[in-house]
Amino acid sequence: MRELVTLQVGSFANFVGSHFWNFQDELNGLAEDPYADPVFKNQSLNMDVLYRSGETHQGTLTYTPRLVSVDLQGSLGSMSSRGTLYDEGSSASSNILTWGGNFSTHAAEPHKKNLFLQSLYGEEQENSLTFENGVTGGENPRTEIHDRDKVESLENGVQYWTDFSKVEYHPQSLYELSGLWVDPQKFDNYGIGRESLSGGLQVEEISERLRFFVEECDHIQGFQFIVDDSGGFSPLAVDVLESIADEYTNVPVLLYAVRGPGSSVDPRSQKQRVSRKLHDAVSFSRLSSLCKLIVPVGLPSLSRSKASTFLCVNDEKLYHCSAAYAATLHSLSLPFRMEPLGPTADSSYASGAVTVNEVVQILSGQARQNMVAILDAAMPAPSLTGNEVEQTLLRHLQPLTPEIAKDIEDLQSVESISVHGALGPGGQRASVSEVKDMVHAAYEHATTRPMFCHLSVVQCPLPIPLPFPSIFGNRVGQHGELLSTPIIDSPSRGSLDVHSIPMAARLRSSSAVLPFLENRLGSLRSFGIARGAPGAELVRSWGFAKDELEDMGEVLSKMITTLDPRSQMSSDSD
Repeated sequence: MRELVTLQVGSFANFVGSHFWNFQDELNGLAEDPYADPVFKNQSLNMDVLYRSGETHQGTLTYTPRLVSVDLQGSLGSMSSRGTLYDEGSSASSNILTWGGNFSTHAAEPHKKNLFLQSLYGEEQENSLTFENGVTGGENPRTEIHDRDKVESLENGVQYWTDFSKVEYHPQSLYELSGLWVDPQKFDNYGIGRESLSGGLQVEEISERLRFFVEECDHIQGFQFIVDDSGGFSPLAVDVLESIADEYTNVPVLLYAVRGPGSSVDPRSQKQRVSRKLHDAVSFSRLSSLCKLIVPVGLPSLSRSKASTFLCVNDEKLYHCSAAYAATLHSLSLPFRMEPLGPTADSSYASGAVTVNEVVQILSGQARQNMVAILDAAMPAPSLTGNEVEQTLLRHLQPLTPEIAKDIEDLQSVESISVHGALGPGGQRASVSEVKDMVHAAYEHATTRPMFCHLSVVQCPLPIPLPFPSIFGNRVGQHGELLSTPIIDSPSRGSLDVHSIPMAARLRSSSAVLPFLENRLGSLRSFGIARGAPGAELVRSWGFAKDELEDMGEVLSKMITTLDPRSQMSSDSD
């Protein structure tokens, strides 16, 4: 067994994670559904890599994510921090033992469950009994209407990441930062996060929950760490990463630094702009120093990017953007849980199994040792048909990492690609060997090609669960095929229209990430280190001395030099 332990820290990270676990839950359900597509029954995927088996005190068997999720107090909406499987009540006692005087209790109204959650937990509204009787033959119209109502309630009413979660969580999984009453809108920089969390026991408590999951593992292969690094959660993530480095020295961390579009809105004042630039530089510097591979994820406008060519995303909805990023992270995680085969064995369902450490070595263990990877996605991936089919896939892979250079020829680049659920002629599922042949041919005919590329292929597509948002464009068919003619009067399509899609995702180590690094080094020097820097006092209030900033600048400079030894940026003086 090669278990993965997942951490999600911060609001947007948990939105992404909620979708990610919905995909896994859907796969688990389809594998047991006798009427589901057989491709979901022969996945060649070991879900135990991500999940743990357990049992409640009542003897009920459970199967829950090996996950620690961290967010602000009050971020769970209608869900209890104990989850729903273990009905043990609150762990906090209502008895006050140290105070003999009068006291009063103020309890907030519980967050009302939406239609989706009411249905999920067996709650029925009085008017849901309509059409209960008298339906004969064919599909049950009540079910269809009810599903559409649920989908509509999510499209218009998601406030918390738990609003669309259909997953059962272990009591150790959901951690709220108790006692931290902070306006999420103001919890927006490294200093605020560091000040709010100073002196608390949060890191110790989170580490204890993490230890619970790690100690169950037979052979942990790594940590999948998703952090919302756009604000105050960054210093908490840094502290947790330091704890992991101390306690699990040889266990690699694959870190996804995710951001919603709102974090890219231009600040109104110069002071806010300086704070934002310094936060980005400090956050990236600290986080990247504590992991084996860091992947920045989150475009300023996903809806206007080439990655959304066949999508219909509303940038203002975290529910929308997080779904696209989660689908890509799901694709990247598939090789980590493929059943490993012998050197001469072959599977008709999957190929290219790797561990987290092997992916780290592929991307950052080569001659250049660059540990900042770019994430690309094709959602949905194109079918293996038509003219120039080999080039189609490479053209469809578009970046989800911000601030990178386009059309860069890098002879030392290395890549790891995951393709799953690809469609062949006639809309039939392409075989693993057909996909491998197509991808290899694509690189043979490409004008620029990487020095090395690892390919993982799975025949199982991405299943679209009911609570997935309506973000597909009107050229996406029921199984993710790209239609030649748009569907009239349907600008966007969701889970009732699209049941699964083929996906392709790629991690690449390339000099195209240089602008991202140079921007952070430039901000650190201009706003924090240079003589008379406008942010010098601000960053000092965050707890960083000038020599610490200079050390960060030196590390960023080395990252740039690793990718471009001739870079003037890396050698610029203060």
